[in-house]
Amino acid sequence: MSRKQLIEMARHSLAHARAGTIDQEPDVLKVPVEHYFDESRWKAEMNKVFRRLPLMLAMSAELKEVGDYKAMDAGDVPVLINRDNNGEVRAFVNMCSHRGSQIMAAGKGNTHRFTCPYHGWSYNRQGELTGILSSKDFGDIDKSCYGLTELPVLERAGLIWVITNPKSDLDIAQFLSGYDELLAHFSFETWHHFASQVIAGPNWKIAYDGYMDLYHLPILHKDTFGADFPNKALYYSWGPHQRVIGPDPTLAAYEDKPEEEWPIPHLMAGIWTIFPHVSIAGFDSGGRAVLISQLFPGKTPGESYTVQNYLMEHVPDEEQIAAATSQFEFLKYVVQEEDYATGIKQQKAMQSMAKDHVLFGRNEGGGHNFHRWVDTLLETEDADLNSLFQT
Repeated sequence: MSRKQLIEMARHSLAHARAGTIDQEPDVLKVPVEHYFDESRWKAEMNKVFRRLPLMLAMSAELKEVGDYKAMDAGDVPVLINRDNNGEVRAFVNMCSHRGSQIMAAGKGNTHRFTCPYHGWSYNRQGELTGILSSKDFGDIDKSCYGLTELPVLERAGLIWVITNPKSDLDIAQFLSGYDELLAHFSFETWHHFASQVIAGPNWKIAYDGYMDLYHLPILHKDTFGADFPNKALYYSWGPHQRVIGPDPTLAAYEDKPEEEWPIPHLMAGIWTIFPHVSIAGFDSGGRAVLISQLFPGKTPGESYTVQNYLMEHVPDEEQIAAATSQFEFLKYVVQEEDYATGIKQQKAMQSMAKDHVLFGRNEGGGHNFHRWVDTLLETEDADLNSLFQT
């Protein structure tokens, strides 16, 4: 079924390429400028978006073996993800049950147990408390009540989603709205994690707006991607998750062939965004690769940071390593010096309140859908959250 959807999108893209058209929204969207810097709204976004929704915090390629772990901050929550003795992924708040110390430093590794650096309490891969330093002196407690605090987690399509609220009852699979079935065609579970790097950016929504924006490509990136780069976009959505591609005349090479012969790399082209903070973009340098960008809000409304991850379909040889390294450095430059540098200036201008709103044109449907979803989530009570994602 999901491959059929890919074929349908490809035929839709080809039809628009031939007609020289794109789909358009019914009207221009106005977004109040204060939505990008108002502190009370930003706090609501942190609580009702980032603390309630699943975040794509890791890739299966980072946690391939039993005992592999990744420790990181997801906003203001320290998270510890690992692959347990049964090969299942688990996620915990990175917090010792004794006095709240963070157990593992940020980073990745492999271990058979997690030991707190403060007083030496230890936990197994299942998160169970297994060791208390000087236990006879400490006093009697029921160890089964003091394991690590587990977080909802789901591994699908070679990606790992975590909800940072341990009390959440949101169904992660339902939240994905069938989007994971399409992402599964990348087969990320077999890919190689090449490298990661971090870039500072503007307000998280300014950064996210750019993920789905092809309109700016031949202007802002004229010296990097080229002034002839197409700026027309077609948007497809599954709940809050979206794919953007341009009308593609090269698909004509396949239209008379059996659909099973249409190549997956071509069918998976474009930008795949996972709400509320991930972008997946394909490249071919050093072999087939993707840039998976994980966007996180910073400590204030005007700050964010993005973890760029370069995944490669196959383990690269020496020549491919050089090409991939060059491509990864180039992508950091484009985002940091063009996209985010522009976004930081954009935010400063917005805060002047010279205009009371910004515009998303009829050709910028991805922005329409994104801002509608943010608005909807801010108005949705916890009890109604699951019903938003029913398909």
